[in-house]
Amino acid sequence: MKKEKAIEIIEDLIKAYPDAKCSLDFTSPFEMMIAVMLSAQCTDERVNLTTPGLFAKYNTAEKMAEAPLEELENLIHPCGFYKNKAKNMKLASEKILNNFNGMVPNTMEELITIPGVGRKSANVIMLEAFNNPQGIAVDTHVKRISNHIGFSKNNEPEKIEQDLLKLLPKKYYKDVNHVLIWHGRNICTARNPKCANCPIYKICEKNF
Repeated sequence: MKKEKAIEIIEDLIKAYPDAKCSLDFTSPFEMMIAVMLSAQCTDERVNLTTPGLFAKYNTAEKMAEAPLEELENLIHPCGFYKNKAKNMKLASEKILNNFNGMVPNTMEELITIPGVGRKSANVIMLEAFNNPQGIAVDTHVKRISNHIGFSKNNEPEKIEQDLLKLLPKKYYKDVNHVLIWHGRNICTARNPKCANCPIYKICEKNF
């Protein structure tokens, strides 16, 4: 796909979804990091139902590092994979305390050294917590839509991200993840996509 067409698609999606934004609730970079960790293979809605009780007790790295592991497991149980997530939450908190003076770091290079934070999560944190996108987070929606509309033929998230970065100027990085997710949830669903209502139907790669 040519860059001009990719930009046209993203601009059309931005117009179609002017309110598109991250649906995770948070009030600090630390809460953002934990919410992203909990969102792995879990809906944002479920995470948002879980985090108020969690953050009421453990909303800083210091507090979470000292939290009993079993209590963390119980608090986040509804989000699935709770044992591994709770373990990573404690390890991440300890790492932030020991290496970053208790503050979530604001660079990609430092973020990906934190247990439980991969490149996708780091991309989300950089965008949502620090308003400084360094790349494009590729989750299941972004992967599926990118393949569907012709942005990428790759299956691995890292390769899809590189394809997107080659197609789109940096000024679009803050919108790409949001609009592709909203498009995937609202119109271009995995089952029974609503093509008749699609804002990019005439230029969608699937129709050629």
